[in-house]
Amino acid sequence: MKKTPLNQAHKDLEAKMTDFGGWEMPVEYEGIITEHRNVRQKCGLFDISHMGEIMIAGEGAARYSHRLLTNSVEDIEVGKVVYSPMCYEDGGVVDDLMIYRLSDDEFMLVVNAANTEKDFEWIEKNSPDDVTVEDRTEDYGLLALQGPEAESVLQKLTDYDLSNLKPFRCDRDEIDGVEMIFSRTGYTGEDGFELYLPAEELEKLWNDILSAGEEEDILPVGLGARDTLRLEQALCLYGHELDPDIHPLQANLGWTVRFDKDDFIGKEALQKYSEEGYSHSLAGFIIRDRGIARQGYTVEKDGEEIGSVTSGTYSPTLDENIGMAYIENEYTEPGTEISIEVRGRSIEAEVVETPFI
Repeated sequence: MKKTPLNQAHKDLEAKMTDFGGWEMPVEYEGIITEHRNVRQKCGLFDISHMGEIMIAGEGAARYSHRLLTNSVEDIEVGKVVYSPMCYEDGGVVDDLMIYRLSDDEFMLVVNAANTEKDFEWIEKNSPDDVTVEDRTEDYGLLALQGPEAESVLQKLTDYDLSNLKPFRCDRDEIDGVEMIFSRTGYTGEDGFELYLPAEELEKLWNDILSAGEEEDILPVGLGARDTLRLEQALCLYGHELDPDIHPLQANLGWTVRFDKDDFIGKEALQKYSEEGYSHSLAGFIIRDRGIARQGYTVEKDGEEIGSVTSGTYSPTLDENIGMAYIENEYTEPGTEISIEVRGRSIEAEVVETPFI
């Protein structure tokens, strides 16, 4: 398994470790529920150095990035961050990612850890002669500081006025004595910052942020709470809500598909789906019974199979068991009663509006 530069630091904190996308990563330290609630109420620090960073640079970088992704990026200004799926010709999702415009001719794509290699191959394969594509994952360490107190904690380590950095913006400056790229996107649904810096500088920043946040009761947070936090916000996770057999429209990501663009990979297939329709869509549900619905569990209506669960967990914020599933379109209306097969028994659930909080 691959290891981030903080692998030993996590073990020193007695984190429970697991294999995630080929990386040995911390699941939890003090407990998923404790860490989750701390991010919602105060702040938490995540090591997400397993995420991939792929650079697209050159005269044609803006034009190529625009064609590569379903969302519109060619005309965004320097310092802007955009979320977008990246699709195959048939509309299936290669990956979902964040793209950063670092300069007029340089873009950084932040991709899912397990997909970095295949994403790089796809991006390089389709690239024109006037761009260069480079996998910089090994060069970067990446931390996410999330929660209501994130700004006050990080401000202690920089002269940069963080209040000037608006959501889905990025910049370069010195934090904790190190020049780095930082952004404000917040995958947890909370305000927060992502910090991209040389891998060899990561451990010092990790320790200094934890020290700076002692008054705010900061906690290190593992992937377990990262998952429950994103699910409360009904954010898609590749391998669960997204994969090559799912297209963005059925994942409720139509807002990221810009049909007004001249062209992008997968446009023709997605236009066909838009015009002719599709059978299943992503919906959120709350369990009205005991039990947690996990990925792959069958969703039923009146004894007939209508879909399959993609993600399910206990929500520490709602004190309810929640989840998402692809179900037949006629049953996606909030308030619809459904049932889910959980370990040989049928439990009652209800389709609800998302996000859950």
